[in-house]
Amino acid sequence: MAKKGKKYVDALKLVDRETVYDVNEAIELVKKTSTAKFDETVELAARLGVDPKKADQQIRGAVVLPNGTGKTQRVLVFAKGDKAKEAEAAGADFVGEDDLINKVNQGWFDFDVVVATPDMMAQVGRLGRVLGPKGLMPNPKTGTVTFDVEKAVNEIKAGKVEYRVDKSGNIHVPIGKVSFDSEKLAENFQTIIETLLKAKPAAAKGTYMRNVSIAATMGPGVKVNVSGFKM
Repeated sequence: MAKKGKKYVDALKLVDRETVYDVNEAIELVKKTSTAKFDETVELAARLGVDPKKADQQIRGAVVLPNGTGKTQRVLVFAKGDKAKEAEAAGADFVGEDDLINKVNQGWFDFDVVVATPDMMAQVGRLGRVLGPKGLMPNPKTGTVTFDVEKAVNEIKAGKVEYRVDKSGNIHVPIGKVSFDSEKLAENFQTIIETLLKAKPAAAKGTYMRNVSIAATMGPGVKVNVSGFKM
């Protein structure tokens, strides 16, 4: 087992692993246990009572955080004609067709999010082998396959995050930076929890939101009480 650093061990002492904290207490603890020299990302992790192997219990989507993520996303848009011009005007970092498809296919990945218009998906589909494993393949469920490229680019730049349940029923989503005001982190946290509650599949049985925690990039997880949130 890897040995934990002294800073992490000291930070761990501040957190009671058996306690489920309210949102504001949890956020303050995450701030206190952030010891890195860089502005750490605060991530929410939720274990959901779903069976991802069943098609009717897949959970995937995207939501715009009210206070953004603290990270500037580099957006690549596959579009042509007027839609390419629209993407450029909206502030997309890279816009193109076959030239960019070939560039990506050759190993170029200097972007964070990919958007494509539906009429480009036949060509973009060839990139599934390289974009899929990185979670970058455009998908209608996350709003990244659309003719409304202006809206898509604007939302991504404003702090849109994607969420997707993994094979173990877990979801991991960034909710901001340690440097954010606590109130802004709380608002982003609330937005994610309410979004996940609304996304509850009708086929899911038993306890849906089994446990939720938040943590800074290099810090310990802090359990959060979400029993007060309503669908």
